[in-house]
Amino acid sequence: MKLLELYAKLKTDLQVIERELESVVSSNHELLSETSLHLLKAGGKRLRPAFVLLAGKFGDYRLDRLKRIAVPLELIHMASLVHDDVIDNAETRRGKLTVKSKWDNRIAMYTGDYIYAKALMIVTELDNPEIHRVLSRAILQMSIGEMEQIRDFFNTSQSIRNYMRRIRRKTALLIAVSCQLGAIAADSDRQHALRLYRFGYNVGMAFQIRDDVLDICGTEKQIGKPPGSDITQGNITLPVLLALQDPKIGEELREEIASIRDLGSSADITRTLKMIRNSDGIARSEQLADRYINKAIAALEGLPDLTAKQHLMDIARFVAKRNF
Repeated sequence: MKLLELYAKLKTDLQVIERELESVVSSNHELLSETSLHLLKAGGKRLRPAFVLLAGKFGDYRLDRLKRIAVPLELIHMASLVHDDVIDNAETRRGKLTVKSKWDNRIAMYTGDYIYAKALMIVTELDNPEIHRVLSRAILQMSIGEMEQIRDFFNTSQSIRNYMRRIRRKTALLIAVSCQLGAIAADSDRQHALRLYRFGYNVGMAFQIRDDVLDICGTEKQIGKPPGSDITQGNITLPVLLALQDPKIGEELREEIASIRDLGSSADITRTLKMIRNSDGIARSEQLADRYINKAIAALEGLPDLTAKQHLMDIARFVAKRNF
């Protein structure tokens, strides 16, 4: 099943969100408008807005209120991608030139800052202090996660625990609070909001692990960037860390990664990718992603048996098996 089919019941409301996103990032400043719209038009799964809307189904569903959560969360995600691309020196994302590649690093950083500011302006339209606290904490943790990733570039001695903590901050938390804030904005039961947070957190962990597997095993057409981009940029992910534990190839793989670090963009990573693909790191990563999905589905127990609950389960299962 395709993601668009899973979103079918939300199609009309997601179209409203999409129009709001375009309107919000448009600016009187021509260049900021151009760069922001370039990023927006590159597409995306709109996973966070979908989770906001589905979580809102467990309370008083009002699109005019929920969109003030869904739009900022997607904007925050977009802004983090612009900044990531500068830090990672990424040339493409989703098969299109990144903002830093089409313009330059400074323009990209200002674009990210602009989008962040737009997100925060929209959230101020909601008068619930809890929403502001939850969102502020999430942005803080995301920033720490980014710094941790920079610190561990090309660090083949980092622990699995470090990796898990990093993806919790960089990816899982924003998906978790998308579910949580959708429920809070809809005045849902507090326990419902907590269950939805746990669901989103576990889906987010699985999502990032699957993303890291795809970076190793996917094709450029599938993932919109050259396979192995994470390694080239110095980001040592779970499949790589697990492959490094293999006594047969661990030391040789470590040397390969050190060579990639030294050679930079001119490095040929074909051999490195083959080593990781042939290790048990891929299967073990997929098994862990599946465990997170099972935890996510279990977290929904106790929620009312609404159609939205089944949709959440379906999207969770999709995330675990997606190939783009």
